[in-house]
Amino acid sequence: MRPDLVDPAMIRIAPLTREHAEDLATWRYDAPYDVYDLAGADPAELLDPALGFHAVLAGERLIGFRSFGPDGQVPGWEYDDSALDTGGGLRPSLTGQGLGRAVIRAGLDFGRTTFAPAAFRVTVASFNARARRAVESLGFERVGSFAALRDGREFEVLVRAERPQT
Repeated sequence: MRPDLVDPAMIRIAPLTREHAEDLATWRYDAPYDVYDLAGADPAELLDPALGFHAVLAGERLIGFRSFGPDGQVPGWEYDDSALDTGGGLRPSLTGQGLGRAVIRAGLDFGRTTFAPAAFRVTVASFNARARRAVESLGFERVGSFAALRDGREFEVLVRAERPQT
């Protein structure tokens, strides 16, 4: 198997380590996806439990991250407690390879088990058709859009209600 290929069956969520945080702080994306850059982020901040960052691993290899809570929020939307905000990203060299759905699904499974939310909410840059398609294929529905306070960039908010466990 080529080293850049990822087996979706091997994807799992794990605690974020200092090494993972330092790696994330180097990630840069090509425009227009550079809105998601983590380059220059403070690794200590990424490790703050209040931000809810977790590593996405394939085996022992860091391929992405998921966050649960305020990190998934973009200033400009009226967020409430009706849903758990979740966000994330893939290693820049792995984007556009069809892994997003598997990574998001692993994050949702982890979030459901760990937090048991009534619903999940994602905020996606409007231009990011790949991310929108991935979350919509997992049952998220658009509830609105807004311009970010930081730079006026348009974002979409999508929500997915969770079914009660029986």
